[in-house]
Amino acid sequence: MKKSTISKASILLCCLFLLGSCGEKKNENTITKNQESTLSTKSNTWAEKLGWPAGKKVIMLHADDIGMCPEANDAAEKMLNERVIQSAAVMIPCPNAEEFISFAKNNPKLDIGLHLTLTSEWKTYRWGTITPKNEVPGLLDEDEKMWHEVPQVVQHASAEEVEKEIRAQIEQSIAWGHQPDHLDTHMGTLFGHIDYVKVFMKVAQEYGIPANIIDVSNPKVYEEFKSKGYPMNENFVKLGETYKLPKLDFFTSAPKADTYEEKIAKFKALIQGLDSGLTEIIFHPSVLTENLKSITGSWQQRSWELEMFSDPDLIQFFKDEGIIFTNWQEIMERYNKIK
Repeated sequence: MKKSTISKASILLCCLFLLGSCGEKKNENTITKNQESTLSTKSNTWAEKLGWPAGKKVIMLHADDIGMCPEANDAAEKMLNERVIQSAAVMIPCPNAEEFISFAKNNPKLDIGLHLTLTSEWKTYRWGTITPKNEVPGLLDEDEKMWHEVPQVVQHASAEEVEKEIRAQIEQSIAWGHQPDHLDTHMGTLFGHIDYVKVFMKVAQEYGIPANIIDVSNPKVYEEFKSKGYPMNENFVKLGETYKLPKLDFFTSAPKADTYEEKIAKFKALIQGLDSGLTEIIFHPSVLTENLKSITGSWQQRSWELEMFSDPDLIQFFKDEGIIFTNWQEIMERYNKIK
């Protein structure tokens, strides 16, 4: 599947959410009358469907990029053990993945999934595939590492190669002793092309492991992301309707800031601006070391994201706002009772 004619900008718009088709141009930003009718049938949130009270904000604070380095592992272990976050996801191809999977195996009540990884974004700190290189050449660059950016993956990798690699990552976790509690996608790559989304949904359903699929049948969610420039069309809404595991009502990330105080303030504003429903909020906590600084320029944000969720001020804010916290384990327990 060569996609070299697709612009980088259009590919990037397809990432992170189940919001649009990169390969189709016709009517991609138009809601048809039939689709409008379908969207209007949305009567309640996934939080309500799963048994939480109407009108409540049900939130999952979710740590990404675990297994990438020791600093990420140490941060996630601390936060999960202290119960200040609810969930985390491991990048299986990364150097410190196995040690965190050992932690997950020894702590089965903690919610730990896989951050399915198809890119290797840093300049010098790189990784390759779990699948033998000769079986997935489209996933590898000239250094035999995963591509730096999502558009490069879309331009070179077939859906068959993508499926083979994400299955290999799931099987590696299982072989190490941990059945993942959920699946998501590093840098949104699995939402980079509609064929990747189909594979993502298929694999999640076959394993019975929930993926971070957002419910775009909600007209407000649909329109919000359309207004931000994400390509929307009826095909993606219909594809989402075929998915048979629980979905999220919304998905977002911790905002960046210039100071720690500003980061806390922006996070509070994010929470207050959410509608009721089931929302996953991702972030990338890490212990601050010189090694972390050598890996990523985002080290300051990552170190603040380790600190902020233990901050008494933010913890009290959550209580004052009446936030309900959950994780994928509880979501699946509730889902299995109603399906």
